[in-house]
Amino acid sequence: MPLYKEWNIGDHALAAIWKIEEPESFFAEHTGLEPDIKNEKRRIEHMAGRYLLKHLQHDFPILCIDKDEHDKPRIANNEYYFSISHSWPWVAVVIDPRNEAGIDIQTWHPNISRIQHKFLSADEQELFGNDEKLLTVAWCAKEAAYKWNGRRAVDFIEHLPIANFFKMDGKSEIAIYFKLSEIPKMIFTENIINIEFACSYVIGEQNWAIY
Repeated sequence: MPLYKEWNIGDHALAAIWKIEEPESFFAEHTGLEPDIKNEKRRIEHMAGRYLLKHLQHDFPILCIDKDEHDKPRIANNEYYFSISHSWPWVAVVIDPRNEAGIDIQTWHPNISRIQHKFLSADEQELFGNDEKLLTVAWCAKEAAYKWNGRRAVDFIEHLPIANFFKMDGKSEIAIYFKLSEIPKMIFTENIINIEFACSYVIGEQNWAIY
């Protein structure tokens, strides 16, 4: 069972990371899903994410997942808030019964420094020092905040500027100044830096007023 990590976020959210090593038939059998997705890897990722949701919460209604008007996956009445991310062969999920959730996982991309200007301001680029792994962590953190928000028309530079970055002992925390709510918020993410991937997940929020 290639479960890489399973952990709690706060006192009520659950999260896990899985490495896909099983055949497609394993996930089909355990989920009962037959997704109409032509690409084999994407089809397996789709089922693996839902399998992992049930691994964390055995009664999670994976057959009832649908997209809202912003294409954010949800279940009726938000019985659980959740987020799924995959970057082959890794899958990450988070489930929260109370609050919106956001998680993102990315395998290392050696050319990310070439596109950093598309999601980081000049000051943010300087903060991460052209380090390809830290640039990937920054992308994951913003993507996790984006998924937490669950709305379209988000500019990663304008609406999700990074306010603070802290790194120690293989983990890091990133605070993002979230500018899309009526009252600006600070979104806090925790980040895992693994030899094969980076993963970020939202751990909390607070209103943030500037005077």
